[in-house]
Amino acid sequence: MPPCYLFSDPGDRGNNEDNVGMYQNEQEYCFVLADGLGGHGKGELASQLAVESAITCFAENGGGEESLGKAFQDAQNAIMRTQKEDITARDMKTTLVVLYVEERQVRWAHIGDSRLYWFENGKLAGRTLDHSVPQMLVAAGQIREKQIRNHPDRNRLLRVLGTDWDEPKYQIEAPKDRTGRQAFLLCTDGFWELIDEKKMMHCLKKAKDPEDWVAQMVAIVRKNGRNRNMDNFSAVAVWLD
Repeated sequence: MPPCYLFSDPGDRGNNEDNVGMYQNEQEYCFVLADGLGGHGKGELASQLAVESAITCFAENGGGEESLGKAFQDAQNAIMRTQKEDITARDMKTTLVVLYVEERQVRWAHIGDSRLYWFENGKLAGRTLDHSVPQMLVAAGQIREKQIRNHPDRNRLLRVLGTDWDEPKYQIEAPKDRTGRQAFLLCTDGFWELIDEKKMMHCLKKAKDPEDWVAQMVAIVRKNGRNRNMDNFSAVAVWLD
């Protein structure tokens, strides 16, 4: 088992619509995070269905790109089916991030604005790009990257699970080789909106393990979120040697 830590907090909200989970399949591992939308407690159901579907898919099929795509399709099918069965759930949607740790490679995919950051030798190597209006504006050169966090349309998502699609809307990244000294952070927007990448790296360099890393970042998130009606915030941290 690689060093890892899973964290979720309701913030200042009465209900936590985030969900996190993990599963081990021999020497392969699956880490999952989702942020539900839809109100009336159904966002929580959407994120739960997504996490459970992704883990079940991994447990039954193992890793690999086909399994990763199937995890998202299974989650989409479960949510759409529940929408039809329960009229109170017809508006529920969710983001989803899935990380597969295989013997020699690491794979991940996402939909929505929950993010995966990856770090090499303590430095940020990249992150997933949000399926959101502000991220689209960055791509168009209309705003800068750092303006996403406080943009008035930051919660307007262009892709999520729980909406009809003619073709898959999730995004699978090219696999990365396991090179050692790698760290991964999956987190919801309630988390990354309140801590910037420099602080993530600073905490990473000081941390003794993933739990300590998350604890340091959570302290910053709580401080920056004080008196702001904090959203649910969740994170999954994984270290690979």
